[in-house]
Amino acid sequence: MYIHNLAVLVIFTGILAQDVDYAQFVNPFIGSEGAISGYAYGGGDVFVGGTVPFGMVKLGIDTYEEPINQSALNGGYTPNGYVTGISLMHQSGTGGGPKYGFPAQMPLNSIDGDVNPLDNRTYWQSRVGEDLAEVGYFRTRLESDITIELAASRHAGLHHYSFSSSADSHILVDFSHYLPHPTRSWDSQFYTGGEIEIQPNSSIYTGYTSIAGGWNIGAPVTVYVCGEFDRPPKKARAFKGTNTFPASRHFRTFDNGGIIPQPAFTGSSARSGPLNDRIGAVFTWSNTTTVRSRVGISFKSVDKACAYKNAEISWSIEDVANAAREEWNRDVFSKIRVDTSASANKTRLSLLYSSLYFMHLIPSERVGENPLWESDEPSWDDFYTMWDLFRNQVSLWHLIQPTYYESMIRSLIDIFRHEGYLPDGRSGNYNGLVQGGSNADNVLADAYVKGLRGMINWTEGYAAVKKNAEVPPLFDQNPVDSQGSLKEGRSALDDWIPLGYVSADRNTRAVSKTVEYSLNDFAVSQIAAGEAPEEQEKYLKRSAGWQLSWDPSATSRNFTGFVMPRYANGTFHSTYNITNCGDCNWSDESYEGTAFEYSFVIPHDIRRVIELMGGLRAFEQRLDYIFTPNTSGVDLGVNGLGITTINNVANEPDFENPYLYNYINKQFKSVERGRQLARDFYHIGTDGIPGNSDAGALNCWLVWQMLGLYPIVTTNVYLLESPWFSDINMTVNHDKTLRISAQGLDDGDGKEGYYVQSVTINGEPWDRNWFEHENVMVIGGEILFQLGNQKKVWETGIVPPSPGHMVVDYKGHF
Repeated sequence: MYIHNLAVLVIFTGILAQDVDYAQFVNPFIGSEGAISGYAYGGGDVFVGGTVPFGMVKLGIDTYEEPINQSALNGGYTPNGYVTGISLMHQSGTGGGPKYGFPAQMPLNSIDGDVNPLDNRTYWQSRVGEDLAEVGYFRTRLESDITIELAASRHAGLHHYSFSSSADSHILVDFSHYLPHPTRSWDSQFYTGGEIEIQPNSSIYTGYTSIAGGWNIGAPVTVYVCGEFDRPPKKARAFKGTNTFPASRHFRTFDNGGIIPQPAFTGSSARSGPLNDRIGAVFTWSNTTTVRSRVGISFKSVDKACAYKNAEISWSIEDVANAAREEWNRDVFSKIRVDTSASANKTRLSLLYSSLYFMHLIPSERVGENPLWESDEPSWDDFYTMWDLFRNQVSLWHLIQPTYYESMIRSLIDIFRHEGYLPDGRSGNYNGLVQGGSNADNVLADAYVKGLRGMINWTEGYAAVKKNAEVPPLFDQNPVDSQGSLKEGRSALDDWIPLGYVSADRNTRAVSKTVEYSLNDFAVSQIAAGEAPEEQEKYLKRSAGWQLSWDPSATSRNFTGFVMPRYANGTFHSTYNITNCGDCNWSDESYEGTAFEYSFVIPHDIRRVIELMGGLRAFEQRLDYIFTPNTSGVDLGVNGLGITTINNVANEPDFENPYLYNYINKQFKSVERGRQLARDFYHIGTDGIPGNSDAGALNCWLVWQMLGLYPIVTTNVYLLESPWFSDINMTVNHDKTLRISAQGLDDGDGKEGYYVQSVTINGEPWDRNWFEHENVMVIGGEILFQLGNQKKVWETGIVPPSPGHMVVDYKGHF
């Protein structure tokens, strides 16, 4: 099985409104494979198919591939997996259990013999030839010689099926289809019911499907469907069959060797009934080699689904794909403009615009589609997850997508208003999970300190983050954590408020939670500064809680002083392995990172980190060490195949680490580390990112690297690094322009002419390796880098600020 990305598909002949078709440089297959060629294992878990920016519909194939792992569950696409259906809803780049994979169709040459519409193992198909993907368009060919072409709008999808024979052709519509989790049954989705009705002319079907569970053990998601075929079928029959798993079960198995009963055909309609019977329909044509299908979906009603189908898409695959392509060019790619002439570096263009593409797939914009309450506020879903997005992705959306971003913030506050908590992760209109802290706090604070106002109700925004800081959530009995709630909020406030840290004996993930809660409370203090000044100092002090988990006597690899698991009685877990977090999962003392790593992850007070690590020289030596090959003490598994350093470039807590040299005025080493990581772990191949893309967070890290900037989350500070292009024009704050120029850039053919020699901002010589949001991001401006091959300490000004700086010893003395 091979996959292929063409520079320009011949079907895309429309003239774009933009001067440049940036979409031609996007490779939608980047991240579709892992380190094992031909398999998704360890890859990006990316969605491959037809969609628009933040589209509710992401139309693509669903596949089953072994070996099974969490890098092959959510995007639907795998390089070699069997095709089980084509569905309209997907996540992208996520590293957890599945959501969506419904509602679905499947083209078949036969429905006789062993084919059971309720058992996709009896009809799933391998693919032959080359899969083809372009922005807004996807094509594949099944082993049965059926060609599938897909394109989508925001709320609807167009399927184009080409059959090789004029004999009977069939489309199976399966309302009980979803993406399963075969190795973790309690974390799988399950079907809870639906109904389907074939309209009198037989070419239109309507109804709904409802699927529950999945990654966040969510409530049922009900999706209303309106599907239409471009010609009436010879025969159309609804069916109904036994649901062998009508409820979620922890002991459920996908390998029971049993035979799933055949369904009964029920005429023109079918309804699930009290036992959640599975339903669907089979449509059959004779003497037809081409069948097209338009499908609209809505969370509100069949009428809205039909309206979307009729208003948003035509029967032309070319027109629908071109419309999506134009939207991507206009609303995403043209926000960052670089030289695309024949002499431009096409690899870099592909890295830049592909990365922008992947960071705009989720969350899903669902304005007017909130089924849970009536509100004038926008509705968004699929924040999967805040603990990934907040590190750098929201900061870029703030700049280049201010309208979308304001809408997201308003939606988050509206979720709090009606459900009581901001989400840390949300999908299927349901909060859950929480990895560590309440990281929506960081998202809101980042927007607040950078002046995002518009129609955001910041009084309620502050109330939302304050509740996270003060009110423990309901204990939700999640099977992966026996000691705390995982649905929303901060489950360890029982420690955090009285102790100032999270204890290792009363709560799980004590190290990572303590570090995250500290930044969360700094975020609360940042909003309090404007909304409740009398409370700012309280939360600023609480943001120093990480220091109470700092054991000055802890030693590892000849370095002393680390954040460590600490018990409620004040003693430390003195034998804890600082370089190995075990499974690094929900029940461990640190999540997705070691104590060695988390000791650096204090963006609001790097000054204090430097002091606790022994001063500038000791800090630099330790920072050098975490980038030394073959130092990692933990098996990173699918979360970082090929990474042997303590620093894990595939993991969000470590994103800022390469740039921490700026805090000791050795910016040239930040440039060196950042370039090295990008060069070693990012490329334009199918395995071109180092692990699952985490909803585009890894892709966004690369975009910042290529811009030569990096944001410090929850503050208005950006670090200066080194751009990859000589001239970048970036649209910021709706319609302003930031120009980033790099004179002397000479880094082709292994050359190292990318070190900063000097910087000017808006024509003013700049002696600092950082700047503030107001300098160039509000009304635009220019940053001019003079680059060369000399590793030079060019900065003579003060180091980047540590706005949360506070001195606390481990006994709690300020």
